[in-house]
Amino acid sequence: MPNPRTADALAAIGTFIQAQQNAGYAEETVRLRGTLLTEYLEHTLNEEKTAALTAEELVQADRADSWLDAADAGETRRRNTLTGPDAAAAYDSQRARIQTYNAFVDHLALTGLHRPYPASGHGDRLEPEQAYKLLRTLAVRRPTGANAATAIRTAAVAALVAATGRSVPQLHQLNVTDVDLERRPVPTITVNLFDHPLDKHTVEILRRWLDVRAGITEALEGSDPGFLWIPTKPGRERAGVQPPKPGLTRAAVRTLHAAHRSLVLQVIGVPLRPYALLPRR
Repeated sequence: MPNPRTADALAAIGTFIQAQQNAGYAEETVRLRGTLLTEYLEHTLNEEKTAALTAEELVQADRADSWLDAADAGETRRRNTLTGPDAAAAYDSQRARIQTYNAFVDHLALTGLHRPYPASGHGDRLEPEQAYKLLRTLAVRRPTGANAATAIRTAAVAALVAATGRSVPQLHQLNVTDVDLERRPVPTITVNLFDHPLDKHTVEILRRWLDVRAGITEALEGSDPGFLWIPTKPGRERAGVQPPKPGLTRAAVRTLHAAHRSLVLQVIGVPLRPYALLPRR
């Protein structure tokens, strides 16, 4: 019998939907789960600019968190809402996404990948004081075994999520030239043509990341491509092909998500996703 984990993700979704129908789930539930899993797959393929993934590759936690954060920020929405196209996703919609994902990983016998449910409407977002405390902790504490450069990059990404109200996917395409820490009277960062003012603490963390980044890109031959978020160490060799040097490519969204989840879990014992730092709407 074929292993459903190694099947093409789209085919695996089709098999899962058929299994849901055979199990007697309501037609509306089955249709919604098919729609949400297709949204998940399309988001991941577009984000990673790849043509296909296996089912097991698709459901990795960092990819799921990237999708949930993008959906929470309204980035996967195809229709307008009464509060505008960029409104945060409704609590029930996010819960349905998590229920669907969890049911799919159960189907694949990968229950260890379950994503937690929010307690109540966006109740898993931090209050401003909590967010500030977490950011300060990320900036100064270095967990045992953590890569220092990765920790500083993670703290910088988290600080910008809180300062700009933008999600990780929205901040992913930033370049170094979008950052103006010398601007007076207030330093800024430009995201989608909009200038966001930066507080003193965020400026301090960004300076530290830019210093670390400069040390990484010194090893590049030729000019610096200018990506703000870059890998902090070489990737793995694949099929005999050496990975590009850090700095030649952008750090993937899923890499930024995974680093955030890992560092926050080590620091405070709770695997909060970056969107927990977004201001409440």
